[in-house]
Formats: sequence, C-alpha cells, structure tokens
Amino acid sequence: MSRSEITIDLGALRRNVVRLRAEVAPAELWAVVKADAYGHGALDAARAALEAGASALCVATAREGVALRAVLPEPRILVMSPLDTGEDGLAREARLEVALSAPQAPDDVDVHLKVDTGMGRWGMSLEDALAVPRDRVVGVMSHLATADAEDPAFARAQIERFLEVAAEFAGVPAHLANSAAALRFPEARFDAVRCGIAVYGLSPFGGDPATHELEPVLSWRSRVALVRTLATGESTGYGRRFVAERRTRVGLVPVGYADGFRRGLTGTEILVGETRRRVVGTISMDSLAVELGDEPAGTPVTLLGGGILAEEHARVLGTINYEITCGVSRDPLRSERKVVDG
Repeated sequence: MSRSEITIDLGALRRNVVRLRAEVAPAELWAVVKADAYGHGALDAARAALEAGASALCVATAREGVALRAVLPEPRILVMSPLDTGEDGLAREARLEVALSAPQAPDDVDVHLKVDTGMGRWGMSLEDALAVPRDRVVGVMSHLATADAEDPAFARAQIERFLEVAAEFAGVPAHLANSAAALRFPEARFDAVRCGIAVYGLSPFGGDPATHELEPVLSWRSRVALVRTLATGESTGYGRRFVAERRTRVGLVPVGYADGFRRGLTGTEILVGETRRRVVGTISMDSLAVELGDEPAGTPVTLLGGGILAEEHARVLGTINYEITCGVSRDPLRSERKVVDG
C-alpha cells in the first residue's frame, strides 16, 4: 500500500444519485462537480452522475466548465459564479450556461438569473432580474443560507420569496434547493435541485449519511510505517503534546497535513486494521502518530472510509465535511488515486 491511497467508488456515487433522484422526483437532479467534485475527481464524478440520471452539471468557474466540455459534448453545464473578465468567449465556445448576478448579460450566452432571496452573496434583486432581456434566459435561481440549520424559519422565508420570483418567470425552469433542502424541504425542489455534497455520500447536516441512505464515495488509506514503544514520561511529536502515562505503543503513519490530514485532528479516531484507534500528539507535515494495541508495522490504516466518517473529523476540527474531502491532496508525487466501481 502506498503512503497515501485515495479510492473513489463510482458505484456508490451512482447509487447516491439514484437515491436522490427518487427522493426529489419529478424535479431534475443537477450534480454539482465544482472544486474537482469536492475532491472526488470532476470528470469521473460527472460521468458517473450523468450515467445515473443527473440532468445537468454545475461548476464554479468557466475553466472548470470548459474542461468538462472537452470530454462531455452533450450535457448542460452551468457556471454558478460570475465569469472573470474576458471569459465570455470561453463560455460561448464551450456552450456553457452562466448564473447571472447582475443585469448585464454576456452576448450570446444562455443565462440563469440569480436572485438574492436572503443569502447575501451572489445574486441581484427581483427588479434587476426583470430588466434582463428574456431571449437568453434559460433558468431562474437562488440559494438557501440555512437549509441545514435546526431552525427552518429563515429557509422557509427564502422559499416563500423564491415562489414570488418564480411566478414572475412563468415557463422558465426554476431551481433553488441544495443537498440539504432537497432532502428536507419538498417545497424547495421546483424544477431542479442542485446536489453536491449528498452525491458524494456525505451528510449535508453533519450527521451520519446512512440516515439518508447515502454511501461515502471517497476512502483514504495508509499504513503503520513504524512502531515505537514509549516508556512512561516519553513523548512523540512536536511540542510533546502527547506524553505517555504508561508504557505505550504508537504507530507512525506517513500522512500529515501536507496530505490533507489537518494539524487540528489530534484526538480523532482512525482505523488501524479493523480497530478504532486515537490519533495522538502533534500531526506533522508528513506524518501522524496513532495509539496502538498489538498491531504490527505494516498494518493498514483507514483515515476515511470503513465507518470513519468525514463528518467525525469535521466535528473535531469545528468545520464541515466539505472541507475534509476538498482538503485531501491528490498530488501524484505524494499519493495514489484509484477509481473503482463497487
């Protein structure tokens, strides 16, 4: 096993798409594959999602869209962030659709009017949207700020505002829901939902994805490269953050924060063989230490997968699961990436 082995299970991704499509029907499911598909590989994820019935792909930048269009000539591809200066031509040539957050529309590019209903980020007022010529308008959209929050009140208020927006654009496809809203608010599904995190088998609510019958697509493995036995009072790692209170075996795993296993993950659990073990001491750039039982050097280590959830690591860090998978390094000089169809 290589020092850092990332496996992408496209079978799991397809099953997630089928599950989500059944949940949101008759609305279409549009797969969000921005940021290299949240670290899963944009082209692989896009192909698998389309094969499973996704109707469109969503990206953040024109260049992400162009890269997909080079190998996927047919599907609609929506760029959800504003184009950079000079990118109008890229969008036209690649037949990309563009989310428009201001009334000035690029020439000869199909646009989705993004109306701000409360996110306070990208988007324009309804009045500005109504001023845009309709000839290239192929969608109207907004984005929910709190679809994953415990209190549904603000999300429901946004849905009500968007109902008013959609009514002004009769006959134009309307889309609002992200993964959380697609699963939680049937009234937010409109003509299409834009699902990202759930497509990859991750919970938009930070809990166990199995609650929504979703399967994590990414797994990440390494190995115990060296075993050390610490006597009472001895330590491992920078800053002596772990000092043995008794004779303790620790395993050194050749993955660190340069590989995406964040420095703040001290105390999280990983699998050594089939047993959950605690990460101890300071995580280095290229290695981490894990408390062992009797496992020998060479024992496989699972950093993600096999019941070790991105959501667990996210809670230790005080962040979200999106950041966990986006942060896993796919640098071929440091890691090996495998694609399977399980």
